[in-house]
Amino acid sequence: MIDRDVVQWTRDPSERSGTPLLVTMHGVGSNERDLLGLAPALPSSWTLASLRAPMPWGQGFSWYPLGTPGSPALEPVDESVSGVLDWIDSVAADHPRIGLLGFSQGGSMALQLLRARPSGFAFAVSLSGFVVPGVTDGRDTAVEQVRPRVFLGHGDLDPVIPAEATARAQAWAAAHTAVTDRTYEGLPHAVSAAELADVAAFIGG
Repeated sequence: MIDRDVVQWTRDPSERSGTPLLVTMHGVGSNERDLLGLAPALPSSWTLASLRAPMPWGQGFSWYPLGTPGSPALEPVDESVSGVLDWIDSVAADHPRIGLLGFSQGGSMALQLLRARPSGFAFAVSLSGFVVPGVTDGRDTAVEQVRPRVFLGHGDLDPVIPAEATARAQAWAAAHTAVTDRTYEGLPHAVSAAELADVAAFIGG
């Protein structure tokens, strides 16, 4: 479940209705304040809502148990996705479009949310993320039929996400989505100014 009381917004309640909503999801060990720092570089027409993952993890939080890096168990991921969808449903009436953006584990959540509702989101942005393996039901077929917009961004010096997991995400997105795939030279497990500029252009106004 998402703690509604700690969600960080870039607009006051009176200013949110009618604006497009960008739902952001942090990485492991971080919190709901982490991705707010991206807001000044993104289109100002969008309202950002930054969520806190449900599981305590060190000094921060996690969306699901880590397991093998880049290859978590599927069921806990889907449970977390269900909680995010419940929260999105509680605010969706105020927003004509909803986009997804996540970093690292949050990036895997963005893609898994897209699998859950291929037609439900304007796009998904996965930064230094991956696609969760093990999905054998009809979700990916449904995604392929819709071909939603996806942005994949990752550094070529990322020491956290295994190369196999990055390649898996690239192959999945190419086969099932309308993907913009960017690799950033010299970038570790982080977000760069060049990457943010590309994300802003991808999102649009």
